[in-house]
Amino acid sequence: MLFDQLKRRTFITLLGGVAAAWPIAARAQRGERVRRIGVLMSYIESDSEAQQQARAFSQSLEALGWTDGSNIALDYRWRGPSRHNCKPLQWNWFS
Repeated sequence: MLFDQLKRRTFITLLGGVAAAWPIAARAQRGERVRRIGVLMSYIESDSEAQQQARAFSQSLEALGWTDGSNIALDYRWRGPSRHNCKPLQWNWFS
């Protein structure tokens, strides 16, 4: 009888410990928040100068510890030389 009570107490103690630790383990599983950066370029996408600027921007962020696809998401919009399609590109980020 004493052995059964001891097993039961051990089981209840372990069960209580697991229940108390469960929220801590669940929080530890969450990854780092990914921030989204929108970049509106006034070039066409195939422009070599624009590609160099985009690479330089990305490399500068990496030097500061921000990596595209890891803790940030870079979202480029290319409007070209026309100013008329700027507003729709901006609002596209918010929809």
